[in-house]
Amino acid sequence: MISAFGAGLLFGIGLWVSGMANPRKVLDFLDVAGNWDPSLLLVMGGAVAVTAVAFRPLLKRKSMDFKTAVDAPLLVGAALFGIGWGIGGYCPGPALTAISNLSVEILVFVSAMIAGGLFAKIVSPAGSGA
Repeated sequence: MISAFGAGLLFGIGLWVSGMANPRKVLDFLDVAGNWDPSLLLVMGGAVAVTAVAFRPLLKRKSMDFKTAVDAPLLVGAALFGIGWGIGGYCPGPALTAISNLSVEILVFVSAMIAGGLFAKIVSPAGSGA
């Protein structure tokens, strides 16, 4: 429990320091035709590098059953995620981190995110978590 809290705290601090909890920074990154801000490439590159190094040994240690098929629910979910990220400037981790701002915008976004997750479980209970 303590290590999970520590990892979450470190993740949240990283989101704040990198600017990922600021929707304007994210939206400027996504605006490749306008006021493009490429600085989040460093954040994403760092995340990919850590994942490539750290997750390989973890995946070898645990036997996990991964879903490998690209199907309609995956594509629809990815599209909805991208649309939400592009409109709101938040993805789930930074959105939860930004709740500390207590702005109406973030509270509406997180409420919609939770409602969408619950709706997905109702629509496709067998597909969740597999």
